[in-house]
Amino acid sequence: MHLQSSLFDQTDQLGLAPLDGLRRTVLGSGAWIDVLPGWLTGSDALFEQLVAEVPWRAERRQMYDHVVDVPRLLAYYGAGEPLPHPVLAEAREALTAHYAEELGEPFATAGLCYYRDGRDSVAWHGDRIGRGAREDTMVAILSVGEPRDLLLRPMGGGRAVRRPLGHGDLIVMGGSCQRTWEHCIPKSTRAAGPRISIQFRPQGVR
Repeated sequence: MHLQSSLFDQTDQLGLAPLDGLRRTVLGSGAWIDVLPGWLTGSDALFEQLVAEVPWRAERRQMYDHVVDVPRLLAYYGAGEPLPHPVLAEAREALTAHYAEELGEPFATAGLCYYRDGRDSVAWHGDRIGRGAREDTMVAILSVGEPRDLLLRPMGGGRAVRRPLGHGDLIVMGGSCQRTWEHCIPKSTRAAGPRISIQFRPQGVR
């Protein structure tokens, strides 16, 4: 699980770029995504620290008549819990300020997923546990480590939108995206290095 450092992120100094560089893509059916490549500088150093210090856990879930390993490691920080690095708290505050008028509430929680190699993945889904099943909301994802493809498609199938994310990239899924679109991180047969995604959500959205 070796991280190939980015040629564009050769610094240990962590910092966030202004969010006015975000570019919006309208997906349809009230859904949209905002993307900002390289929002976090020094992201490779953050990746190494998160790998070493976050209390990662492996989960098992029922799949039909079998119990299977979840193909990634997980960590979760609820509202009010300290995040594992100050720059993540800074990122959450910056997102809350930027989207205050559009979202109308703060980003409150942080879920972390550690994709160790191309065998780790997450299947097609929307974040519809809680209010995301019936309300427009936002999920902001900061990616550190090597890029992996995030795919989005209309609910029930259709042409997918592909966004490779890693090395400090930010994507925000908004509007009806969690109800009318699905997203996934597919398995990869190519050599794929490790990646961590940090998902910031409002309270009551999973």
